[in-house]
Amino acid sequence: MNHLSFRKHRAEAHHAVAALGRAARLCRAVSADLSDAGARAKDDRSPVTLADYGSQAVVCAALAEAFPGDPVVAEESAAALREQRASPLARRLEALVATELGSDTRLEQVLGWIDHGSGRATPAGRFWTLDPIDGTKGFLRGGHYAIALGLIEEGQVVFAALACPRLEGTAGPGALLLAARGEGAVELPLFGEGPARPVRVSSCATPAEARLCESVERAHSHHGHAARVVEMMGIGGASVRIDSQAKYAAVARGDAEIYLRLPTRADYQERIWDHAAGMLVVEEAGGRVSDVAGRPLDFSRGATLAANRGVVATCGPLHEALIETLGRVLDD
Repeated sequence: MNHLSFRKHRAEAHHAVAALGRAARLCRAVSADLSDAGARAKDDRSPVTLADYGSQAVVCAALAEAFPGDPVVAEESAAALREQRASPLARRLEALVATELGSDTRLEQVLGWIDHGSGRATPAGRFWTLDPIDGTKGFLRGGHYAIALGLIEEGQVVFAALACPRLEGTAGPGALLLAARGEGAVELPLFGEGPARPVRVSSCATPAEARLCESVERAHSHHGHAARVVEMMGIGGASVRIDSQAKYAAVARGDAEIYLRLPTRADYQERIWDHAAGMLVVEEAGGRVSDVAGRPLDFSRGATLAANRGVVATCGPLHEALIETLGRVLDD
């Protein structure tokens, strides 16, 4: 099976492979000199870099051309950049995007492509959701990050592309995972050429052998609750701690059996772009994804998973026991 064998989403797969490849090259160019990454803090104190902006521009440009009627719900906005058009930061961004999209690319086009990602999620309709760099803190420290693109129709994720530039792939560093609902998941080399190979989760059904995948950043998940789950279930495999939706890729490929994202605040709502692509990749690889209560993730509520609390992804056999144990931990 290759990515073009997806029957219902062949065109989406074709354009996603090209767009995420360009975005990954742009991010790699920025990561070569992180002192020139243009990092700054947003209003929520999370970081944003030239790579975030450039990746969003490149992917949104591709989606606008290939699927002009589709809204895109993405993480970043060009508002701050519009206030500093003449800055070295803005000119550097223009040059980065021009390298991927053509020398005639101008800054106003780049800003327009970034803001093409300001579409609205529609419960009854079709739209894309994009995280141009999931795991920006990891990106800045030289760790894992992902470029995550999901297509949602009638509140259901139906196609996903997940690029992990620092994950070891089938032909060296860089893995691109694709999934289409009901048609499975495959992995391609992100950089360079190579055949697609089917992706399947681990068959592990024994807690003592299971490996837990957690966020590096403690603000992203309640590590204390996770430690209690590990102790109560007797999870004994070597833990895997990496940034971003690369954790979903790890579960989908059988590199780990469990990924926990446990809420650190009662009022926190997960963003759809943080989970749409990774969720479908795991499910189509044979795994299971739910919230901490075992409910399916609900992508029909706008830009957040307002109906859910936290996220649990597993290879499958351990899921029910894990949800039961989590219930006891969270009730305490």
